[in-house]
Order: sequence, then structure tokens, then C-alpha cells
Amino acid sequence: MTSKSNRRKKQSKKLREVAQAALPSKFGKFTIHGFAGKGPLEEAVALVHGTIGGKRAPLVRIHSQCLTGDVLASLRCDCRAQLELSLKKIARAGSGILLYLPQEGRGIGLMNKLRAYELQDGGMDTVEANEKLGFAADARDYEFSTQVLKQLGVEKVRLLSNNPEKVRQLEAAGIKVVERVPCQPRISKISRTYLQTKKDKMGHILDGV
Repeated sequence: MTSKSNRRKKQSKKLREVAQAALPSKFGKFTIHGFAGKGPLEEAVALVHGTIGGKRAPLVRIHSQCLTGDVLASLRCDCRAQLELSLKKIARAGSGILLYLPQEGRGIGLMNKLRAYELQDGGMDTVEANEKLGFAADARDYEFSTQVLKQLGVEKVRLLSNNPEKVRQLEAAGIKVVERVPCQPRISKISRTYLQTKKDKMGHILDGV
């Protein structure tokens, strides 16, 4: 057995693929995979487009769940716009993966995110609100994401992200980021302040903000 096969076998002990199915969408044809680990929040959905495993690193987006943005079309954030832009870019690239993770509110959960919204309505920015509630500005962890990518046979990626911390965590866990591809939809008047905070306080790489 090759060393790569050994790594895949070892990885499979940490998580399991629970299902996969065809998922046609307005962006293109995807295969949806469900993965589960041992922890309570160790779940992920992987939308895979095209063939993964060639010489070219796949285009990958790691997207944190956002009920208010992704589902309810909130303009307080750019999450839905980023999700749709990522699916379009992956489909155009010919192959790629979108990982969708249950890390609502940068990892603090939906109810705490709504409490943070209330504080923001009182004048705080997103970082101040999270910290007022006793959380880190960004509590997300991408270790499980790297496990899923490795389970899919991915060791290097072209990462759709504006977040240097996401790049750092993936590389620390053994996924090589050969290119960071900007994921920046059009800026709205409502989301500009939110994006300015991400740029100024969290180091996100954003143009025109």
C-alpha cells in the first residue's frame, strides 16, 4: 500500500462519508457528499463539480453556514453573494469543491449571532459584538475541512477566499494553497461597513472597501 493510501485509510477513521447524490443546480451539475466526524459540529457538505485529482489543483471554497444571508437573503453580510459567486466560478473552472460547514456567526452559533445583531443595531461592529458576548472575533476552525478535503483526495487547492487566516490554517493542517483566488462580490451600501470591519480588524484582503 502506498503512503498516500495509508494517509487516506488513517483519515477515514476520523470521519465517514454518509451519503452522496447528484445535485443539478442553476450553476451546473454537482455531486453532493455528506461527511460526519466524531464531534457534535463535525459535519460538512461537499459540492463537487467535475473530476478531482488531476495535476491542476481544484478551485475550492470553504463556506460557513449563514442562515440569514444564504437562505433569508440578508444584506447585512455578503455571505449569499459569496456563495453564489463561488458556485459560478467553480462551475466555470471545470472542476472544484464547495465545502459548506455549520459554523454560523463565525463559529458562535445562530442564537448568539442574533444576539450579536442586536448589539450591532446599538452601534457595535461585528467584532465588538462577538467580543462583548465573550467570543473571539472569529471562532472558526478549519481542521475538519482539511480532513474532508484529504478524504476527497485533495492535497493542494486554489482557494476562493479573502481570509489569510483560512489560508494559514489549511496549510498548517497539510493542505497546500497554491493560489488564493479573491471571492469578492459587488459591494452594497448596506454591507460596506461590515466589509470595512473585516478588512480593518480581521485582515481580510478586500479591494475597493
